[in-house]
Amino acid sequence: MTWPELKKIIDEVKERFGEAVVEEVYNEPRIAKIIVKVESIEEVARYLSRIGFDHVKSVTGIDLLQLREGGGNLIEVVYQLGSYNLEALRDSVLNLSVKLDRDNPETPSLHEIWPSAEYHEREVYEMLGVRFRKHPNLKHLLLPEYWADIPPLRKDYKVPGRE
Repeated sequence: MTWPELKKIIDEVKERFGEAVVEEVYNEPRIAKIIVKVESIEEVARYLSRIGFDHVKSVTGIDLLQLREGGGNLIEVVYQLGSYNLEALRDSVLNLSVKLDRDNPETPSLHEIWPSAEYHEREVYEMLGVRFRKHPNLKHLLLPEYWADIPPLRKDYKVPGRE
């Protein structure tokens, strides 16, 4: 996909969803990010799925607590989208992102739209404490079931014995 083609997709999303799109970021010609409001993420995801982004490559979470610019009491969840079926989208990555209140990080699960998101969402839940509404199996994946400390990828987590 060329730069103008990826920009066109983002422009279409912005036109269709208006103020639901908070920000857009272009990293390089084939990688871009759309940050949307949490209440619109499912609708935007369904649209992106319909136009050819047929799977989630990964889901990541970032604790923005100590970020100098654009940070604060937020956790960002980023879905890296790709396409197997459309040749034009195959070499592009469109990141769909939402920023959540760190004290109550909750967003809808996108596993019904992209089944490949299920295990990735579980990891973000476990490592950062993000709750994914309507997730079919939101329980520990990597940590022991008895884990009682704060999520280990939070900036305020202290490794026992290393304080």
